[in-house]
Amino acid sequence: MQKKYKKLIEHYATCIDEKRYYDAHEALEEIWYPRRFEDNNEMRLLKGFINASVSFELIQRGRRKPAKQVWLTYLKYRQLLYKVHSPHLRDYHNLARKIEHIYHTQTI
Repeated sequence: MQKKYKKLIEHYATCIDEKRYYDAHEALEEIWYPRRFEDNNEMRLLKGFINASVSFELIQRGRRKPAKQVWLTYLKYRQLLYKVHSPHLRDYHNLARKIEHIYHTQTI
């Protein structure tokens, strides 16, 4: 299972780099959706990353106000980076840096 998660996390990162935000969303959704009802900070953090890609997709579609609302949801979950114990923690930190770099280069 860990290898599958790693592959999906890497796919998310590639999609983000290629500005394929909908596809990025779908990559992490494959991990998150079956586990969405778990009381689990890692799943909440993944939900945050999904929200970040949704925010970028909304920006691409010219929907800045909803993008900002979704971005706030990402920020709510981002703080969980410091509460998650996972073999993917380094990947999560890298994703957060990548996402926030993109955010700061766009105007919402």
